[in-house]
Amino acid sequence: MHLFVGLLLLGPVLLKLASTGYKFTRYYTGNPAYRRQGPPALALRLIGPMVVLSTLGVFATGGILLFVGPSHGHPWLLLHKATFIVWVGFMSLHVLGHLPVLARTLGVRALAGEHGGGAVPGRIGRWVASTSAVVGGLILALVLIPDFSAWTATAVVHHHLHNG
Repeated sequence: MHLFVGLLLLGPVLLKLASTGYKFTRYYTGNPAYRRQGPPALALRLIGPMVVLSTLGVFATGGILLFVGPSHGHPWLLLHKATFIVWVGFMSLHVLGHLPVLARTLGVRALAGEHGGGAVPGRIGRWVASTSAVVGGLILALVLIPDFSAWTATAVVHHHLHNG
């Protein structure tokens, strides 16, 4: 299940990294529309690189583990766990940093009587991109299921050894 979910999330994670990278580039290259919106809060700008690096670390080490298998994965497994712990810490700070903006946005929409049904520019494009990312991750997970065998066989042996 862990491998399947990891691969399923790969598409949406890559889309989020690309989207954020695009906004970052547009802002710092001086695009007027992005400059008007202003930069993210200072705390988010400071932890942003660690969110990105730890996310890439978790997925890169997970991908390597998928292919090297449990018999050769010890250093990679340790690195995967370590990057995950770092990721959880920085991602938690990242989510907490976005809560005030989310609360204001939801409050403004609720006060205005909006229920998400209004026409938002780019909504269809975002829906297509998000859906495609999830479907792409699902296809990748389904295609790579045969590569899970080294891990699932190890899990079965481990279960039988500990449960008689």
